[in-house]
Formats: sequence, structure tokens, C-alpha cells
Amino acid sequence: MPEQPYEPEGVIAGTGMGGAMDLGASEATTLEKGPGAPPGGAPAGRPRSLWSDAWRDLRRNPVFLLSALVILFLVFISLWPSAIAPGSPLSCDLAKSQDGPGPGAPFGYDGQGCNVYTRTVYGARTSVTVGVLATLGVAVLGSVLGGLAGYFGGWWDALLSRTTDIFFAIPVVLGGLVLLSVVTSNTVWPVIGFMVLLGWPQISRIARGSVITARQHDYVQAARALGASDSRILLRHIAPNAVAPVIVVATIALGTYISLEATLSYLGVGLKPPSVSWGIDISAASPYIRNAPHALLWPSGALAVTVLAFIMLGDAVRDALDPKLR
Repeated sequence: MPEQPYEPEGVIAGTGMGGAMDLGASEATTLEKGPGAPPGGAPAGRPRSLWSDAWRDLRRNPVFLLSALVILFLVFISLWPSAIAPGSPLSCDLAKSQDGPGPGAPFGYDGQGCNVYTRTVYGARTSVTVGVLATLGVAVLGSVLGGLAGYFGGWWDALLSRTTDIFFAIPVVLGGLVLLSVVTSNTVWPVIGFMVLLGWPQISRIARGSVITARQHDYVQAARALGASDSRILLRHIAPNAVAPVIVVATIALGTYISLEATLSYLGVGLKPPSVSWGIDISAASPYIRNAPHALLWPSGALAVTVLAFIMLGDAVRDALDPKLR
């Protein structure tokens, strides 16, 4: 008996990511496996979805595995920095100012006599906290506004488009210098709020375009013909099929927000001493780059590795969630 053509999960009901998949690619995969073989090596009778295919590809991607290990390590030292860095990052001794590596201080001391190793480890907590919370805020706000504009259209869509144009015209660093210079709070919340304020337009445009594409599929029309409400169509059928581009952009943007926090702290408008931040340490070590380059090397190196890890993770997720790249 000839093999039945394979149909991805969610094409009719829209409950999975299959509505956005390319049927031709799926059928070609089935034919390559030979008659009777389940597509993609999946167990017989178990439907495939974009998420299962993406996870299978990610597990085989060395770039994803390497970046995931680095990020897991960063999360660990952010939650429990004292596990690998004993002592307080605010404990300094001017007698050890600009000293090189020694017992208990493998990275040496900065200009204030603070342990560079301890401050570098504790600085990861600030960077990861700002990056994760800013990304969540941007993703939620941008997805909601962009999704509603893409689904309902009309004046709401026009208003959102013009509003995003205004925000895109604001230079991020210049906006941070102006807005954060009047803030007296020395916590991460003003910095996070600023990033969310200027970061949501990018996600909203991505979400808007993804929702416009998803709402044109047959399963959305079928759900509407069956009397499904707008909220059910959005949450049950469109959102699962439109969220992949948002996840990709948000993952890559997370590294950008970490870099932006360090930049603002370096310029003196982000976090301020006695807070511990890689940007603050880089700014403090810049005048002593000739006499104590180690005080600048380690926090800047940690910042570069962190940003690179999140960018690599975002690239791997993008490749896995794009069916056209298979």
C-alpha cells in the first residue's frame, strides 16, 4: 500500500507550529527515509511539529551546546557567586592597589585595591539580571502590542506603526544619557525600564508581521467559521505559530541589552558605585590600563564572552526554527 502523505501537526487546527512549515520539505524528508520509515526518525504514529524538529536540531548543534553551557555557568554564578568567589566585592585595600595576581586574587587587584576576580564574578549577577528582565519586558510588551495590531489592523495598526517610527528615531545611547541622567536611584530597575521603553518597537514589528502571516492560513479561517472568538483564535491558533521569530530576536537582543547596560554604566548614567557591574569596573580601570591592564582585561573579557554566548545561542535557535534552512 502506498505511503500516506505526511501532514505536520497543527496544519488544520493550528494548535502546533506545523501551520508554518513547508509541506514539500516534510514530504521530501519522508521519501528520503524510504517507504514505511517515520519522518525525521520520530516514533511511528507520533506527529512532528516545528518545536520537536527544532529541539532535535539544537541537540546536534555544537554551537548551541557550547553557548548553552556558557550561559548555564553564567546563571549559576549569578545565583550563587560566593560558591566560586569567596569574600565581598566591596572589600578593598588601598595597600594592594594595582597589584598583580596573587594568592586569593588570581586576577589581581584594581586601582582601589579590590579583588578583580571577585568583582568579575559578582558582576555577572547584574548583567544577567538586567539582560533577562529587560528581554522579558520587551518581548511581552512588544508581542502584545504588535500581535494586536497585526490581527485587528485598521487605525490600531496605523497608530502603532507611526509610534514605532518615532521610537526608532531616538538614538539608544543618547536617549539613555538624557533619561537616566535625571534618575537618582542606584538600582537596576531604571536601567531595565529604559531598555523596555526603547526596545519594544523592534519586537512589535516582528510580532506584527508574524501575526499577519499566520492569520492568513486556512486553520485560522476554519476556526473563525466555527465561531471561535478573537481571543481564542489569537491565543490558541495564531500565537503558537507566530511566536518563533519573536523568540529568535529576543534571544539575540538579550546579549545586546547586557552590552547596553555595561555601556551606560561605563558612561556613568547606568549603575553607579557601590553597585558591582562590569561597565563600572571597565570605566574605573581605563585610566590605569598601562600600569594595571589586568584590571581592564578580565571584566571586559567576561562581558565579551557573555554577549557572544547569547548571540551564538540566538543564531542557533534561528537556524533551528527556520524550516527553509533544513
